[in-house]
Amino acid sequence: MKGAQREALRERRVSVRFAGYAAVFDAVDRGGDVVRAGAFGDAPVAVPLLWQHHGAPIGVIERIAPDARGLRVIGRIDDARVAALVRGGAVSGLSIGFRARAARRGRVRELTAIDLVEVSVVALPMQREARVLAVASSPLPDREGRREG
Repeated sequence: MKGAQREALRERRVSVRFAGYAAVFDAVDRGGDVVRAGAFGDAPVAVPLLWQHHGAPIGVIERIAPDARGLRVIGRIDDARVAALVRGGAVSGLSIGFRARAARRGRVRELTAIDLVEVSVVALPMQREARVLAVASSPLPDREGRREG
């Protein structure tokens, strides 16, 4: 196998783990919504990880919980194309799909209770601060269960 082919094969077998914020509290988004602390409750349910809010899951959310800043997520991207974009820094946005259960209307729509539906990796997040903050490549096992790399 030639070097370029070997590298392409290795690239397909590497997932990307990431950490970041899918939503940031008290930050007005591009649509005029602001998520308030407490909107997610204590422990959001498990949700799928999507690409641009569409299609089949591209990986998994390993941990998700609100903290003082917002909705912190740790996940793994298994889709080779999206993993390469995130690993290379070309895409760093995160976004949430949700149903508003309670909101106050005024200058902005204050979301005070949300049913979380999904988290997505996106090119342009509605909240500018909702981003992947850390990335780590993790080799996937080969067919025999050995880790490459």
